[in-house]
Amino acid sequence: MAERAFTSRSTLQKVETGDTNVSIGIYAGVLQALGLLKGLGRIADIGNDRAGQALASAELPKRVRLKPPTGSSHGA
Repeated sequence: MAERAFTSRSTLQKVETGDTNVSIGIYAGVLQALGLLKGLGRIADIGNDRAGQALASAELPKRVRLKPPTGSSHGA
């Protein structure tokens, strides 16, 4: 498996334990070796991240006030 993922056995063991110090490229290689690389794009899709959506929505302002346009000539 490590050979197919172009990595060492020790790094593959780190991937198996979920070590966060392993680069995303190594994880992509392992996913490719397992035939699961297509699923990698779904990880970053905010549509699949309900918690991330809730956090982003909570940071939005509750009310927005528009400023009048500047530089317009009213009496011309």
